[in-house]
Amino acid sequence: MLTKILMISLTVVIGLCVGSFLNVVIYRLPKKMSLARPASHCTTCDYKLKWYDNIPVLSYIFLRGKCRKCKSKISFRYPFVELLNTALWFLSLMAFTDFIIPSVQTNYLMFAVSCLSFSVMICVFFCDFDNMEIPDEFQLALLILGIVSLLSPNVDIQSKVFGFLVGGGFFALFALLFYLVRKKEGLGFGDIKLMAVLGLLLGLKSTIITIIISSILGAIVLSILNIKNKGEKNKEYPFGTFIVSAAVVSWFVGDIIANWYLSLFGVL
Repeated sequence: MLTKILMISLTVVIGLCVGSFLNVVIYRLPKKMSLARPASHCTTCDYKLKWYDNIPVLSYIFLRGKCRKCKSKISFRYPFVELLNTALWFLSLMAFTDFIIPSVQTNYLMFAVSCLSFSVMICVFFCDFDNMEIPDEFQLALLILGIVSLLSPNVDIQSKVFGFLVGGGFFALFALLFYLVRKKEGLGFGDIKLMAVLGLLLGLKSTIITIIISSILGAIVLSILNIKNKGEKNKEYPFGTFIVSAAVVSWFVGDIIANWYLSLFGVL
C-alpha cells in the first residue's frame, strides 16, 4: 500500500513539475530561445521569479493569477498545462500499472513512453495553436518514443508499422488530392509527419480511429469558425490540435472503439 501511495504521489508531483517546464518549452522553443536562460520571469516587467513564485498551480492560486511585482495578469494556460499534463500522467498510471486498478498488467516501459508522449503532444497542441507550426524537435521526440515502444513485451510490431504507414500515407494522399483539386495547400507537411509518428505509437486500429475522430472534430470546428469568420478565404487553422486531441482519446480507448465498431458487422 505504501508503495502505491508513493508511486501515485510521485506521478502527480513530477507531472506538475514537468507541466511547468512544458510552459517554458511552448513559449521559447518556437522563438528559438534557450530553454535554460534567462530564468523564468514576467514577460511584462521582466521580474525574475523567485522559487516560491514558480510552484506549479499553487503559486498561481496564491498570487491570484497576477505578477507579484507589476500585477499584470498571468495567463490561466500556465496552471492548465500543469494540470493537464498531470491528469494525462495519472491516466497513464491507471492504464499501464496496477497501482490504481489491480487487474491491469503492469508495463513500466509503456507507462514511461505514455507519460513522455503526452507531454510532447501537449507542446505540439499549443505550439500549433499559437504559431501554426509543429517544431521538428517534437516530431523527432515522438518518433524516438514510437521506436522505444517497439521494445515493449507482447507488442504488435506489424500493427505499429502499419499505423505509421497508414497515418502518414492517408494524410499525404489527402494533401495531394486537395492540392490537385483546389490548387492550394489543404494540409501541412507537419500534420502529415505528426500523424505518421503517432501512428507508430498507437498501432493500426487506434490510428484509424484517430484519423476519423480528428477529421470529424476538425470538420465541425472549422465549419463553425468559417461561419463565424463569414467564409474568410485563405484562412489557415491548426489541424495538429485536432490530431493530438483525437490521439489522446485513441490512446486509451481506440482499440475498444475499433473492436466495437467491427463487432457491429460480425467481424469480431
